Amino acid sequence: MAAAASSSAESYGAWAYLAVFALMALTFAGVPAIGAAVVGWAAVLASQGKLNIWWVLIVAALGAEVGGIAGYHIGDRWGRQLLERPGSWQERRQHAIARAEALYAKWGRLAVFFTPTIVSGLLKMKYSEFLVWNFVVGSVYVLSVGPAAYGVGKVSASEQDAGSLAALLIGLAIAAGCVMLAARYYRRRRAGRLLGGVSPPEVSEESP
Repeated sequence: MAAAASSSAESYGAWAYLAVFALMALTFAGVPAIGAAVVGWAAVLASQGKLNIWWVLIVAALGAEVGGIAGYHIGDRWGRQLLERPGSWQERRQHAIARAEALYAKWGRLAVFFTPTIVSGLLKMKYSEFLVWNFVVGSVYVLSVGPAAYGVGKVSASEQDAGSLAALLIGLAIAAGCVMLAARYYRRRRAGRLLGGVSPPEVSEESP
């Protein structure tokens, strides 16, 4: 009986890790609004002892990196064709790209935080820089949502301990720190534009 239960738990865990990887990859490839939910869900399961929180974080980060790379190459190779394809959504697609271009002009590399990775490929962001920033975005995403959800899961079950409370605080601190650094980067970038009026170099006209 115990062996059967153990085998069932391991099988459930394997499928859960696979789901985390696949859904994070889809999120970073361009399907919005599921990444935070899946990382939070897996972290809460980990707080209940059904998954390992470290594996959740590792698998989610890998999924984000793989999905981001896929999204970039889709945008680089087919983004312009998708944008110019005739149809009832053509004007809306073009408007979305115009907004994305405005975000890149305003935020520079930080626009990777706010736009699908397909847009980075479409706008020909330098590939080596994209890899770094996609990794940063995925890490911040995972390391803020995952530990915070893990801590909340422990607290809600009245099973909190020093480790889970520390995880909660770390997740919140990473999110807050990211916001502060982004605001600082934007202020410096804005000051540089006002003083020099030079266009940002991070979006190249050449394919990587």
